Amino acid sequence: MDVSFIDTTFRDGSQSLWASGMRTGMIEAVAESMGRAGFEAVEVPVNAVYVKKFVRDLKEDPWEMARMVARKMPHTVKSCMAGAIISPFEAPPPRSIIELFYTVLAEIGALNRAQLTTNTFGQIKGSFPWIIPLFKRLGFQIALAISYTISPRHTDEYYAKKTLEILPFRPDVIYLKDQGGLLTVDRLRTLLPIIVRNANGIPVELHSHCTTGLAEVVYLEALRLGVRTLHTAVPPLANGSGQPSVFSVARNARLLGYSPRVDETVLRPVEEQLTAIAKQEKLPIGAPLEYDYAQYIHQIPGGVISNLRYQLIEMGIQDRIDEVLEEVVQVRKDFGYPIMITPHSQFVVTQAAINVATGERYKLVIDELILFAQGVYGEDSGYPWMDQNLKDKVLAMPRANELGARQRREIPLKEIREKLGGAGVSDEEFLLRFIMKGEQEIAAMRAAGPPKQYFNSTLPLVTLLQELKKHTKVRYIRAQRGSDSLVIQNQSSD
Repeated sequence: MDVSFIDTTFRDGSQSLWASGMRTGMIEAVAESMGRAGFEAVEVPVNAVYVKKFVRDLKEDPWEMARMVARKMPHTVKSCMAGAIISPFEAPPPRSIIELFYTVLAEIGALNRAQLTTNTFGQIKGSFPWIIPLFKRLGFQIALAISYTISPRHTDEYYAKKTLEILPFRPDVIYLKDQGGLLTVDRLRTLLPIIVRNANGIPVELHSHCTTGLAEVVYLEALRLGVRTLHTAVPPLANGSGQPSVFSVARNARLLGYSPRVDETVLRPVEEQLTAIAKQEKLPIGAPLEYDYAQYIHQIPGGVISNLRYQLIEMGIQDRIDEVLEEVVQVRKDFGYPIMITPHSQFVVTQAAINVATGERYKLVIDELILFAQGVYGEDSGYPWMDQNLKDKVLAMPRANELGARQRREIPLKEIREKLGGAGVSDEEFLLRFIMKGEQEIAAMRAAGPPKQYFNSTLPLVTLLQELKKHTKVRYIRAQRGSDSLVIQNQSSD
């Protein structure tokens, strides 16, 4: 029996372990090999959230990165989280912007599998009826994710219902998305068969994180329960708070009698190159984590906890993190147990920190949770499970009236274009200006120059020359083999 793999190294691995800091050159150094390894699909960082990351933080052109990915992996299915948003922390943009954004990605050839979460923002009744047909017209595979969480209302019956609700959209695959790494073998045995049965023949994949140290054994149990596609990553962007290592999962699957559909001999040099890059740039190298039962209590994803620590330092209450984690549990309960996934996890954590800092619960309430109480964020938003007294208090706030008075209208694409340069601006430039809210950060990106290159092991001489420039006290290097010799003079030497 074959086992296939969705690779998450470039996207979720980078997000979980390197704060989405994987640069264009890092991806380019190994992309060809990744494209030859036999993955069912490779995740790439091309949605609008990563546009902001590349422009603002990495100072690199996201469209050039997208073209590079398309060029280096022409025959590989390229996947990314997708949906009717530009930023999970902002109001949805006009539909015309979303349509243009994904049309450009499709034309470049950088995306042909759209991964969409189904049970976090009311997408089933909201955006799915128009965005899934759009993706199908663009030729994308459709992978619908059902997010896993633990709460009194997220029962087997809940997940059975959610699986049935997405069948009319005729996805190519359904996957169970365990963003918090909360699944255990026992829970999987009750939950997964229900999803597989209700999927009615649609293939089911499993995506988990190593946050609690249980993901790999959960993956192996999933194989026994009928799943044939698993989401993994290549070290050093595996383990930690990321996905399990493809090498480890493949090895154990083989011992259980399965045949992994991935070429590990192609991937070993990828691991070596990415590890060298991690050491060069002083980036974390993923390692197995100790079991931490606290994860099942607060359910905060690993990346959000890292940001919380910085947030508390800025607030001057870094020594009160345990109080904040306890408050997270209460805030989540009060708001009806939203799934702890972006952006809900950030909303809950921020509110908990404010409650602790002010010493009074809900003295101040962030706008996002006021909107949540108003039902703006879909089916989880203002859900009947939300504490009714708190809901009444939040909706009675003056700020609630201000936010409620805002009316969103569908602005014509032509009108938006006129504000951002007119018809003479290319689609790519126009989308950059819309996403970045102007040209200032785009100009700073371009002023930073071309992206840094990271040469792979197939170019040893180029790598040697790059390293030689760093050592000004070395005047030359002589290499000799038999009667043949080569002298490389260091022009940067003192």
